[in-house]
Amino acid sequence: MDILLLGAPGSGKGSQAELLEKVYGIVQVSTGDLLREAVSNKTEVGIKAKVKMDKGELVENECVLKLLSERIKKSDCDNGVIFDGFPRNIEQTKLLDDLLVERGRKLDLVVNIEVPFEIIISRLNSRRMCKNCGKGYNMISNPPKGVNCDLCNGEIIIRDDDKEDVVRNRLDVYDKNTKPLISYYSEKSLLVNIDGVGKISDIFEELNRHIKEKKVQ
Repeated sequence: MDILLLGAPGSGKGSQAELLEKVYGIVQVSTGDLLREAVSNKTEVGIKAKVKMDKGELVENECVLKLLSERIKKSDCDNGVIFDGFPRNIEQTKLLDDLLVERGRKLDLVVNIEVPFEIIISRLNSRRMCKNCGKGYNMISNPPKGVNCDLCNGEIIIRDDDKEDVVRNRLDVYDKNTKPLISYYSEKSLLVNIDGVGKISDIFEELNRHIKEKKVQ
């Protein structure tokens, strides 16, 4: 089963994707994670992408498609993929469709996680990550036990794209480019809307209900 998660940065897509992986054995493919890995490794794609990412702008299609295509060809994606972060505009929906057709697949469900922007800004201002291993934290809901990372004792930092001015720009970009996807996928009868404010487990329960209904059809 191939699922697309829509929602503004900080809406909780990553948390829901982790639960989907455990329950359904499908793999989360986050273009944000792929891009950050490329930036960290200083690949050709990563160097080009970093300029855009540091400003909160969308990375060029060519860069994202290259990383995404390479990732979904791996065998762990054969059972299904949770797409997170792509497509981000109408143009990219066709690119994703073409990518899936090449693999003899199609999107089965599109989930839009709705969270007010002011709540998202508060969430992202509290978000941190380990500079060494990349483990994510939230200083309000999921802080590290000490000053450093619980896993590797690495330094805890705030990502450049989680700083408030960049966050607000990312939300403006989302509002302009990605929100139209909600109408697009609704017209294709693929979209379900989910309230992303509340306990992660409650949000997942609603998400899980929609997936079960889709599998029955």
